[in-house]
Amino acid sequence: MKFGTKAIHAGVEPDPTTGAIMTPIYQTSTYVQRSPGDHKGYEYSRTHNPTRTQLQNALAALENGTHGLCFSSGMAAVDAIIKMLKPGDEVISTNDLYGGSYRIFTKVFQNYGIKFHFTDMGDLKNIEALVNENTKMLWVETPTNPLLNIIDIKGCADIAKKHNLLVVADNTFATPYLQTPLDLGADIVMHSLTKYMGGHSDVVMGAVIVNDDDLAQQLAFIQNSCGATPGPQDCFLVLRGLKTLHLRMERHCQNGRQVAEFLKNHPKIEKVYWPGFAEHANHEIAKKQMRDFGGMVSFVLKGDKVEDAVRVLEKFEFFTLAESLGGVESLCGHPASMTHASIPREERLKAGLSDSLIRLSVGVEDIEDLLADLEQAIG
Repeated sequence: MKFGTKAIHAGVEPDPTTGAIMTPIYQTSTYVQRSPGDHKGYEYSRTHNPTRTQLQNALAALENGTHGLCFSSGMAAVDAIIKMLKPGDEVISTNDLYGGSYRIFTKVFQNYGIKFHFTDMGDLKNIEALVNENTKMLWVETPTNPLLNIIDIKGCADIAKKHNLLVVADNTFATPYLQTPLDLGADIVMHSLTKYMGGHSDVVMGAVIVNDDDLAQQLAFIQNSCGATPGPQDCFLVLRGLKTLHLRMERHCQNGRQVAEFLKNHPKIEKVYWPGFAEHANHEIAKKQMRDFGGMVSFVLKGDKVEDAVRVLEKFEFFTLAESLGGVESLCGHPASMTHASIPREERLKAGLSDSLIRLSVGVEDIEDLLADLEQAIG
């Protein structure tokens, strides 16, 4: 089954009662039992809900996995994964990491005795150098947020197999339209469904997809026990979003390419971060593990002055200054003060994230309007 067909049909069945082609919103907290224990799989909506079940099945199918679990946010999904670890365990992650992930690692779980190492995972030797007897997990984000660094998922999986580690891949930026980490050896794929998968900036949700039955049981236990589950209305919205994922991602990629090339040739731009450029670090890995290069682009103005970046951000008309990414509308952001403000400045600078970096989430508008907006804002 091709991806577009899968996005529309896989994992979703017509409503067994009415034949409704769209999954109904089962807005209920509990379910009638004819006899104690006779609940046909549904007893309480924190544990299971038919709308959520359909979404979880669809997500598993899109990622070529067997089990999908949905959470109330992307951070709730991250939280559930790290809760599988114990005090004394260690995690190796990228030093160019989403600020929310960095915050929960260092400000929450580090207090419970879990140690996190942050390194340039673009070079696999850096990972090998940090592995020790306490290492339990590699946390891979690729492309990274916001520098679009590329990490070799299969290379990480090979290291993990050698040392009996779990590989978690944050696939939020790429989506399964561009890459399927389970096929490359990852054990767990996580998403902020808020972004491209939902695609319309109207829902907050996260997900975890696995193939291993034991991992699925552990994560389902945490999902139910800790209770960070989404409601059926939100699940319905993401199900609807998935049906156009392939169409939206194709346009995001097309527009992203033209925006990146426009910025690269602009006399006032110092550097553009986009994995489709041949000179981008690990471009060859990106070509191998991705089907295209996505709609996220970051750049720095010549002079690298914060005040110049702020001026550009304030002048945009179609690129809206806002948190988040992956919606149909184009967004712009200032990671140093917005999405990555929780990362200490010295750590950000060490990873290459300057104070004046601008991140674009290129939407699906007409490209001529987006390029004109960039031209007038940059000046």
